[in-house]
Amino acid sequence: MSGPSSRMLALLSLLQVRRDWPGDVLAERLDVSPRTVRRDVDRLRGLGYRVEALKGPAGGYRLSAGSELPPLLFDDEQAVAIALALAVAPASGADIAESAVRALAAVRQVMPPRLRHRVDAVEVVSTPGTTTVDPEVLVAVSDAVRTHQVLRFTYGSDDQHDRPPRRVEPHAVVARNGRWYLLARDSEAGDGDWRTYRIDRLRPRTPTGRHFTPRPIPGGDPAAFVAARFKGSDVVDAWPCTGTVVLHVPARQVAPYLEPDAHLEDLGPDRCRLTLGSWSWTALAAKAAAFDAVFDVLGPLELRAATRTLADRLSAAAT
Repeated sequence: MSGPSSRMLALLSLLQVRRDWPGDVLAERLDVSPRTVRRDVDRLRGLGYRVEALKGPAGGYRLSAGSELPPLLFDDEQAVAIALALAVAPASGADIAESAVRALAAVRQVMPPRLRHRVDAVEVVSTPGTTTVDPEVLVAVSDAVRTHQVLRFTYGSDDQHDRPPRRVEPHAVVARNGRWYLLARDSEAGDGDWRTYRIDRLRPRTPTGRHFTPRPIPGGDPAAFVAARFKGSDVVDAWPCTGTVVLHVPARQVAPYLEPDAHLEDLGPDRCRLTLGSWSWTALAAKAAAFDAVFDVLGPLELRAATRTLADRLSAAAT
């Protein structure tokens, strides 16, 4: 070690990557005596780090949470990851855009030039979504999930009516397309059904203090379960209705407007084959018609029937 300051930074780095360190192991890693380790630990405590002494034959140390946030130490990859995460934070839907900008400026200011160049090379223009979530609400909901506590809240228009607060068993918080959702079981419903709630429309009430035993989430993946609900499916993240059409336009004219799970095949200069899904056959027919091109339905039969139904509806509407 070149000096006490460098040695303290090395000690802090070791304490951050592992919960408990025997004193003799730290001394060996730092190539100093156990007495020097004790002095450096006292210096870290003086800077605001809460370093606990462990009991035992060899003794040891543990870095614990304190009452205030002390200076933190990150390696190069962690520093870059934090900076990029702060840069795109406004698009997350959480109402932290101003705080993220200030935090990014603070991180960037202390970065060495080699890391600052890496961060600056990624030019991010991030805009907040149309809805934002109050960080305090997000923390309260997430804490109820973590502690398995029944959550009381008003929702949407409930605030304008004399309805009693809802009570649910919160199981997961899911971020999707710039919005935050709560996945919960409605414990007061007769069927105990799984439901999703937009957290920006949710207002927590006084905690109930009641705890519950978490149930297995169908499919095991909360993000996949929420995505499936948006597709009209109970569990599987897949559209319940899927069909194939041939569009009489080049594939390049269709590609920019496709959903991520659609499949496009180029059939030449003026045709392409498209397989896509929707929550109903009529809605799927409308998706195909929305490309503003002549198309042929390849199947299945349900999509052909829905296309005829849609054509009749449009014809009636036009007259």
